[in-house]
Amino acid sequence: MTETDIRNNRTGAARAVDLQQLRLAVVACDYGSFRRAAEALSIKHTAFSRSIGQLEHLVGTSLFERSSGGIKPTLAGRAVLRIARLILEQVDMLVDIGRSGSRGDTGHLVIGFFTSMSTGNLRATIGELKRLLPRLELATVERSRSRLMTALRNGTVDVVVSPGRLPSRDTKSLLLWSERILISLPQGHCLAARETVYWTDLRNEKILLSEYDPGRELEDLLISKLVLPDDRPRVERHDVSRGIIKSLTSMGMGLSLVMESDIGASFAGLVYRELQDGAGPSRVDFYAHWRDDNENPALKRFLNLLAERYPSPPPALGE
Repeated sequence: MTETDIRNNRTGAARAVDLQQLRLAVVACDYGSFRRAAEALSIKHTAFSRSIGQLEHLVGTSLFERSSGGIKPTLAGRAVLRIARLILEQVDMLVDIGRSGSRGDTGHLVIGFFTSMSTGNLRATIGELKRLLPRLELATVERSRSRLMTALRNGTVDVVVSPGRLPSRDTKSLLLWSERILISLPQGHCLAARETVYWTDLRNEKILLSEYDPGRELEDLLISKLVLPDDRPRVERHDVSRGIIKSLTSMGMGLSLVMESDIGASFAGLVYRELQDGAGPSRVDFYAHWRDDNENPALKRFLNLLAERYPSPPPALGE
């Protein structure tokens, strides 16, 4: 078989894989059983198993280890399922955005972010936008930074609001606001009695961080404030949302770093204290990112609103 034949076979297999097969594989993984997954989707067990078998044939490997106790992904299966989830997420986003763009006659805007909207400037700005343009079809998308930047480049998201500047030659950015960084800790913790906590106070603590954004910003800030490794607390990363991190913190499993906008949703057993160094409170800047060739009128209105609400300081002499 020639290299061309191999490529053609791979292309044919890729075209034969359909989204339903991917969805069934993901549901099966979540339920840990073909039978339970089939019952949840009201699909015959035999048809469900046959669809998974066809998918395994097309990708050329077994996705699950079968046993009387259920199923679990193989090593190759975990990799395939991870990609399947990404594909399905992007397809769902595409459908949602397509629907939002087809409704109404006053335009639509898709705002992406990976920060909290429980309180703070992003929440206030979106609220003001809806008051100014009540008939605007507004969609919000919370994803990781890499997925949001991909969506921004391919035009499925109009603007991304994020902590930190996201480097890209294809987009423009606007400095918006800054938010204080706080330490979240259980009510009974010794540091809870203080009004202000210093970074150096964290030396012997354990810091819980989410693997999801904006955990990277928070960890980078921690490293910048405590340069020497011996001065840093132990960092423990969890593959869970920020909300679960709050739950673990309230259980006394460690402390966590949060942004100011993340404290609008109260959580039993938690207190927040401002983190400072010798120069005062620690802050992270937020930016808006968009494509300059995006001619969506709603985007122009939103960018004008951002510029009015958060005027950038004039550049220093010599800059």
